[in-house]
Amino acid sequence: MSFKSIIQDMKGELGSISRKGFDVKFSYGLRSRSHRVVQDSSMVVDALRQSCWANMPPELLRDVLMRIEASESAWPLRKNVVACAGVCRSWREITKEIVKTPELSAKLTFPISLKQPGPRGSLLQCYIKRNRSNQTYHLYLGLNQASTDDGKFLLAARKCRRPTCTDYIISLNADDVSKGSTTYIGKLRSNFLGTKFTVYDAQPPNAGARITKSRSTRRLGSRQVSPRIPTGNYPVAHISYELNVLGSRGPRRMQCVMDAIPTGAIEPGGVAPTQTEFVLSNVDSFPSFPFFRSKSNRSESLHSGPLSGPKDEMLILKNKAPRWHEQLQCWCLNFNGRVTVASVKNFQLVASAENGVAGQEHENVILQFGKVGKDVFTMDYQYPISAFQAFAICLSSFDTKIACE
Repeated sequence: MSFKSIIQDMKGELGSISRKGFDVKFSYGLRSRSHRVVQDSSMVVDALRQSCWANMPPELLRDVLMRIEASESAWPLRKNVVACAGVCRSWREITKEIVKTPELSAKLTFPISLKQPGPRGSLLQCYIKRNRSNQTYHLYLGLNQASTDDGKFLLAARKCRRPTCTDYIISLNADDVSKGSTTYIGKLRSNFLGTKFTVYDAQPPNAGARITKSRSTRRLGSRQVSPRIPTGNYPVAHISYELNVLGSRGPRRMQCVMDAIPTGAIEPGGVAPTQTEFVLSNVDSFPSFPFFRSKSNRSESLHSGPLSGPKDEMLILKNKAPRWHEQLQCWCLNFNGRVTVASVKNFQLVASAENGVAGQEHENVILQFGKVGKDVFTMDYQYPISAFQAFAICLSSFDTKIACE
């Protein structure tokens, strides 16, 4: 039997099992489909154990999975790679070895990809849709550059107003955006004026991260999290908007201090912290992502340690200064066609000169955000920030800024 026949046969069997109950529409499937999480079913595992693929030699299995990974390079076909990772432990481990991080592959495959740095040298194109009625924001991966009508759902956020601040709760599940959800991954919090924001990660971004609250445990739904694997607020970025005391016209001025990313990350050969799995205390607390369960401890799931030493100063990003266009009588930035509507919310972030960065690294756009419709905005990002961090930074632009405009 040829490799092509093997792959086709395997896909056919996975498809038939999917129709019997294995729904590969996890929270980050296509927008046109329901935003649901994969339902972990023992029937799927039993069915595959009885199939002819259960006892495949590891070398052959690796070769087949490599061919599937290479052929299913874009969504929605990439769901087959996710399906392979959810079959059993041996399939999962091999698939995790084969699938590279977004930094190397420029692809988003598993949910943990949203916590990993984007690709080097190219912007990953996404877009955000705002729903004014229920104060929610959905992030999608663009599948068609010419349209924002379809896309792969990535993240959801919900705005929660409080007496002294505003919170944006960020979740992997569009139908359950709450801090008590098992799909909660972080939040953005603003001050009263909407001029200063802090991005919090629900799990430590590096081995030396410090939690802002000293609670040993907290409740997640009806389950209690063990104190040995803390779940809480780990600050990963601080965003500040410059006060506009004189009320002068012009774009906002913003600065982002990336607490978890060292300045050296953007230099040639630099490394940014990369999370490799969701840190969970109970394998049953996240049944929808079976391929993330691991016996490794928390420190092993993080590639970088705490920031220390002169080379490990925090990375600072600043908005790129626009130029005044005399003919159009407006401030302009080159978004390379990705932004079509003028808005005070539009921005591009580059490495600040305070980092000691010079040359091309200082000019590279790390994150750009802009309006293309009434409630549609593009969001393009690249290394060293992740989709989660980029989304949180863009959410800060939506918030009302009393003293900045």
